[in-house]
Amino acid sequence: MKGLELSEKYYEAYGYQMIMEQFAEIKDQIAVGLVGQGSECLGFDDELSKDHDYGPSFCIWLPREVYTQYGAAMQEAYQGLPQEFMGFHGRVEEEQGKGRVGVLCLEDFYEGLLGQSTVPVTAQEWFALDEHALATATNGKVFADYLGKFTEIRDGLLSYYPKEVWIRKIVNSMAKAAQAGQYNYARAMKRGERVAAEIALTEFIREIMQLVYLLNKKYAPFYKWMHRGMKELAVCPEIGDMISLFYQIPDPAAAWENVAPEEYVYHLNTNDGRVLIMEAICNIIVQELNAQGLSDLQDNFLQNHIQTVLQKIT
Repeated sequence: MKGLELSEKYYEAYGYQMIMEQFAEIKDQIAVGLVGQGSECLGFDDELSKDHDYGPSFCIWLPREVYTQYGAAMQEAYQGLPQEFMGFHGRVEEEQGKGRVGVLCLEDFYEGLLGQSTVPVTAQEWFALDEHALATATNGKVFADYLGKFTEIRDGLLSYYPKEVWIRKIVNSMAKAAQAGQYNYARAMKRGERVAAEIALTEFIREIMQLVYLLNKKYAPFYKWMHRGMKELAVCPEIGDMISLFYQIPDPAAAWENVAPEEYVYHLNTNDGRVLIMEAICNIIVQELNAQGLSDLQDNFLQNHIQTVLQKIT
C-alpha cells in the first residue's frame, strides 16, 4: 500500500476520533494531511522505501498561537494512537526524518521549507524560492482543513509562477540545455574529454527535465524524483522515455575518432546516437514552444528561441 493511502486510512480510523473527542474546542483551527519531505508524499514510494520513514502516520498543522497552547498535549495524544495498523508496524524514523509527521506549527512548516509562510507577491520573491522546496510544500494530500489557512497558502503556491517568472525560467533552462548539450557536448567529445562530455550530457538532461516541468506548469521535485515524475506529466511525457535511451546506446567514442576541429561545428555528428536523441528531444521542445505560443520558429537550436520567448513578457 502506498504511504499516502495508508496515512489517510490511519487518520480516518484513529486521528479523526482523537481530534473530535480530545480537542473538540480547537477542531476548527486544525488542518490534517500528509505533505512534505519523503517519497510517500509524492506517491513514488515502493518496497525499497519501506526501510525508513514509512508506516501509519499523518500531519496535524496548527496556527502558531494554537500550537503554543495545545501542541504538546496533542502530540502526546497522537503518540498514543495504535502503532500497528492494517498489518503495518509503526513508522520507523531516521534521525534526519524526524519531525515530518505528528503535530506541527503551520507557519513553521512553510517557513522551514520556503523561508516564509506567505505566498510570494513580487517576481523577486518568486525567484528567491527554491523550486524543489515549492514541490515539497505542495505535494501530498490535505485530508481536512477546518480553518482553511493551510489550504489558502497551498493554493496560492499551486497557482504557479507569474508569467514573467515562468518565461524567464524557461529561457534560463533553454540556454543551459543548448550550451551544455547542443554545443559543449560535441566540443568535449572532439577533444577526447570524456568526463567533460558526460558532465555536459548530464547538464543537458537536467535542464531539459526542468524545461518539461516548466512547460507543464508543475514544480520539479528533488533531483532523484525528477525523471520518475515525468511519467505523471501531461505535456511531453515521452521525453522521459527518450532520456532513458541515453543510457542504452553503445559507447559513442568511436563516432568521434579522427574528427578534425573544424568538423561538426555547424552540422551534427549523426554517427553519435546521443546527438540524435538530443536533437529529437529539442525538436519536441520546439514544437511545444510553438503549441503554447511562446515561439514561432522551427530552429532546433534552443538558444535561437530565447529572444522570441522573452518577447512574450508583457
